[in-house]
Amino acid sequence: MKHVYSAASTVSRGQRVPVTFSHFLIFISEQWVLVFALLLSLNLLLFTESRKAGPALSPQQAINLTNREGGVFLDVREAKEYKRAHITEAVNIPIANLQGRLGELENYRDKPVIVVCRMGTSASTAVKQLRANGFPQAQRMAGGMMSWDEQRLPVTNK
Repeated sequence: MKHVYSAASTVSRGQRVPVTFSHFLIFISEQWVLVFALLLSLNLLLFTESRKAGPALSPQQAINLTNREGGVFLDVREAKEYKRAHITEAVNIPIANLQGRLGELENYRDKPVIVVCRMGTSASTAVKQLRANGFPQAQRMAGGMMSWDEQRLPVTNK
């Protein structure tokens, strides 16, 4: 049997073949079980993580909640970042020190504690810790300080 090769199918060493969208679609159609498993795993991971820390508040919702119920913003960034710019009257306890410094938040045990980090990702870890230690109203702010800055909300460095 004679093999027929087209010019497009022969590639010499060192040449790169451009990957097109059609290659991607072929891969998905041939490996649909793996793609489905990946998407399912990612969705379950996101769902589980969001349920543990609860829904995130927008910066405006966080402001309204703290003003209405006398809560506090807890900034879990490192002191160096906090000193550059932070929410006025926010308490700074770096996430690595949170467990040992929970006593500083005792006055807010039954009030909203809005956890803020740089981008909103590590705040969920702090919220889980706070809830496990008797702070039922601990919540995280979506987007962290980046979201706060994007909305041009006031910050201080004092």
